[in-house]
Amino acid sequence: MSLSLSRERNSEEITSFQNLNPSFKSLGLIDPLLEAIEQLDYKTPTDIQVEALPPALEGRDIIGVASTGSGKTAAFALPILQKLWDEPKGLFACVLAPTRELAYQISQQFEALGSAMGVRCTVLVGGMDMVTQSIALAKKPHIVVATPGRLKDHLENTKGFSLRGLKFLVLDEADRLLDMDFGPDIDGILKAIPKERTTYLFSATMTTKVAKLQRASLSNPVRVEVFYGVHLVQYYLFVPLSQKDVHLVYLANSLAQNSIMIFTRTVHDAQRLSIVLRNLGFAAIPLHGQLSQSQRLGSLNKFQSGSRKILVAQIGLDIPTVDIVINFDIPTHSKDYIHRVGRTARAGRAGKSITLVTQYDVELIQRIETVIGKKMDLWPTEKDEIALLRERVEEACRLTATELREEGGKGHRKRRRGGREDKDDTETKEDGDAI
Repeated sequence: MSLSLSRERNSEEITSFQNLNPSFKSLGLIDPLLEAIEQLDYKTPTDIQVEALPPALEGRDIIGVASTGSGKTAAFALPILQKLWDEPKGLFACVLAPTRELAYQISQQFEALGSAMGVRCTVLVGGMDMVTQSIALAKKPHIVVATPGRLKDHLENTKGFSLRGLKFLVLDEADRLLDMDFGPDIDGILKAIPKERTTYLFSATMTTKVAKLQRASLSNPVRVEVFYGVHLVQYYLFVPLSQKDVHLVYLANSLAQNSIMIFTRTVHDAQRLSIVLRNLGFAAIPLHGQLSQSQRLGSLNKFQSGSRKILVAQIGLDIPTVDIVINFDIPTHSKDYIHRVGRTARAGRAGKSITLVTQYDVELIQRIETVIGKKMDLWPTEKDEIALLRERVEEACRLTATELREEGGKGHRKRRRGGREDKDDTETKEDGDAI
């Protein structure tokens, strides 16, 4: 964690330092929020909460550079809820998130922290019925959490809905919002909201695009930087391309007591690997862009509850506790790597990430090592154990290929009958979300 601290008058830059055990009460939170915090069993504030809450409660704009797991959702939710307690009227805050799953998670945290206040949240994401969402908006929620494309759809098409009275705007995981080409949608949203507002922008990395967005949307912000990762041990495993599957199964087998997230580049591999692992007796479940929203949330809930130990994901999401992150496919962008491995070693806890590197990925791994400023360690393997697994894995892959062909045939017949789902549910953008 960075230990330096510097401040400037116009754009204060605050780098997190070791505080002397501050409490949520000492940060100035009101009793209804303290009650909710106690019910949620939050013991002490995280570093980003310690640094961001005081200026946020004073009404300042915040730009936070923080990795996943730093406690940033509560860092922006708590000051919004405290202000809402003082001015309980109308649509109060809008949070933009890059993925459907993250939007639902943010909404759940707002409702949990605002439970003593009766806060009402509405989630607007692709893949769900617009009319149902319009009805929810008509009930005058306090907080709207949305993916940018769907929010813009409602601004343009839902009668009576506007953001003209908005008091707070939050841009969460701003680097991913911009990488996923939501820029034009965000520009349209910024034009539809009051200039007199409070804005919070959080990002795991500071890119040129994020800096430009900061200048366009924030006024005289306090800048807070908190970097976790000292407890994250990052490994690589060099494997021939043809042997990726067996090495993945070897890792799943040797790490079987842990919760594991496996990231793939494509929908097909997320579905295929989850079936391969299940055929070999592992409690694995997929999460990708071709699942319906209810299927996505079902996968997420099963993994979070512990009934499934392995989640094979093609899309990004935010999960509180994961022991191991495995990159089956190495991300082509270093920022995606940072987001993925940030799913483990959260809020100072220990964690491991393992990236499978083929002969075609050497340049990519070197680029990532340059960005993170360190060389990854080689994950140790037992060649004899891998050799013993090979035949079983090949058989599981053959069974899986048959299953996928049969599923594909059923899907083709269903589409011919006109039974295809909402097109938003078939979005396949890597680590992305349907608009």
